[in-house]
Amino acid sequence: MNYILFDGPSRNSLLPFTYTRPVADIRIGILTIREKWEQYLGGTTTTITEEYLSDKYPMVEMDENVMINASYLPNQELVELIRGLEPNQAVFKDEDVIAFYATDSQEDIDFEAYDAIEYDEDCLKIEHTWDIFSKNGAAIQEDFELLTEGRTSQPIPSTVNTIAPENIFIEEGAELNFVTLNASTGPIYIGKNAVILEGALIRGPFALCEKAIVKMGAKIYGPTTIGPYSKIGGEVNNSVLFANSNKGHDGYLGNSVLGEWCNLGADTNNSNLKNNYAEVRLWSYETENFAKTGLQFCGLMMGDHSKCGINTMFNTGTVVGVNANIFGTGFPRNFVPSFSWGGSNGFTTYTTNKAFEVAEVVMQRRDLEFSEKDKAIMLHVFEASKKYRRD
Repeated sequence: MNYILFDGPSRNSLLPFTYTRPVADIRIGILTIREKWEQYLGGTTTTITEEYLSDKYPMVEMDENVMINASYLPNQELVELIRGLEPNQAVFKDEDVIAFYATDSQEDIDFEAYDAIEYDEDCLKIEHTWDIFSKNGAAIQEDFELLTEGRTSQPIPSTVNTIAPENIFIEEGAELNFVTLNASTGPIYIGKNAVILEGALIRGPFALCEKAIVKMGAKIYGPTTIGPYSKIGGEVNNSVLFANSNKGHDGYLGNSVLGEWCNLGADTNNSNLKNNYAEVRLWSYETENFAKTGLQFCGLMMGDHSKCGINTMFNTGTVVGVNANIFGTGFPRNFVPSFSWGGSNGFTTYTTNKAFEVAEVVMQRRDLEFSEKDKAIMLHVFEASKKYRRD
């Protein structure tokens, strides 16, 4: 069967992360949502997403296809239900479509004509940016069980202090010595060729993905995920870093999400709690205003390729778009649009030619190319976000 992941109605509420990727390629837990579905389904998937993303993330359609709402994270029961779908059947949760069986000849989908299968069990759904960190603990637990079932961890080195070592899994090639791992509060997963340097203190749930690095003396509280090739140092609490992002120095990051190719300068700190302990409001691209999160703790949401200089301070509930460059003293405002250059004293437009020069250099350091497809996506984001910038 051909499985296609579609963005669904949550796409806009997951900006700025979905400016540069489909919903399916958001990382939560150990894996991206796409990687989770492909692990369960035992094959590859493609994507229905925004047109400007489709060159990089194309859809492959066959005569018969099962469409899956990428906001939903898979579990064994849900996957078995979807595997058993027949033509003109759909899986619903309440009034939300999780998956449906379609053919390439169907120009319009009329769910009134579908045989509805109700899914009543609990499952994880990512609807808002803050879900990425607030539901990360449950996602790490599910991914840990999926990836380690029937497998044996590499031996824990004798120099490593552990609590609940049965909840620790180390992949081949990982390096760690003279560190403390406390998995009594949740599982700890150390990915292939990942490195934890001396003196790090880590409490689960925690995921360190392939070739990611924890710097010396880091203090990490779960649930936290460090994506592939990312680096982390200082103090971190309940945060998710996508791939190739760095917080390599001292400073605090809490209840936050960083996209890909982000970099936080030394001694960058974010607030995750308001002084009056009130509910945090976060910028919403849907309403173009600040929206209630229902959370008392909420920190920084930073889109791909954004960076900040040393000693940057982020206020509680700050949203930074794609390709922003922030520096200087004081707190920048709580919403920094994409392609902004500046800080608390004001912003100008970060022109695409300068932004692209930086992206090319940064990606070349990892032997990757800032491709024409990447440039086309960024140009679209630049135009789409123009209305938010004030020059």
